[in-house]
Amino acid sequence: MKFVPAGVVPFVALLLLQRRPVAGRALLVTGSGCPGHSLCRSNVQEQTRRQVALLNATAQDLFSLYLKCQGEPFSSESDKLCNPSGVFFPAFRVNRTSEKEVMVAMYKLFAFLNASLGNITRDQEELNPTAKELLDRLHNTTKTTRGLISNLTCLLCKNYNIFQVDVSYGESSKGKSAFKKKQQGCQVLRKYVQVIAQAARVLLPHLSPP
Repeated sequence: MKFVPAGVVPFVALLLLQRRPVAGRALLVTGSGCPGHSLCRSNVQEQTRRQVALLNATAQDLFSLYLKCQGEPFSSESDKLCNPSGVFFPAFRVNRTSEKEVMVAMYKLFAFLNASLGNITRDQEELNPTAKELLDRLHNTTKTTRGLISNLTCLLCKNYNIFQVDVSYGESSKGKSAFKKKQQGCQVLRKYVQVIAQAARVLLPHLSPP
C-alpha cells in the first residue's frame, strides 16, 4: 500500500475532508491562533469520554454484523480473509503519559477511522443496500466518531492551542471488485475492534473527572 504526504490542513477543512479517503503522513503542527475553541460545551470532556466508551462497547457487534451480511466465504473464513496485519492505522504508543500527546494521537486515529467508515458505508450501500441494520450501525458509528472528532478539536484548541493537525487516511476501495471491497471492509473493522479497545484504555483515564 502506498502513501503520499497529505499536508497540513486546518481543523475546519479536516472536518470537511473526512468523507474523502486519501493517504497521508501525520505531522503535528501548533500555532498562535485557535478559532472556535470558545464554542466548546461545558461538558465536552464528559461527552468525549462517553463517545469513546460507546465506540469501544459497540465495535465487536459491528464487526460481527458486517461479517454476517457479507455471506460466504467471509462468515466461515473470517480469520483468513479479515486478517488485519497489512491494514494501516495511525500508530500510537500505549505508554503515552502526556495528556497532550494522547489527545493529538487520538485525533489522528479517529479522523482516520471516520474516513474509513465512510469508505465502508459507501461500499455497503452499493453491495448490500437492503442490509438496513448494518447500514444503520455504520451510520450511527460514523455519527459518533464525527462528534468525537469535534470534541477532540475543542479540547486541543482550548487546552493546548493546537488548531492544525496533518492526519493520515486509508486506502480507498474505489475501482476494486466486490470481493475486495468486502475484504477491505472486514480487515479495517477487525483492526478497529483491536485499536478502539487499546485507545479506550489509553484515553479514558485522561478524561475521567479529577
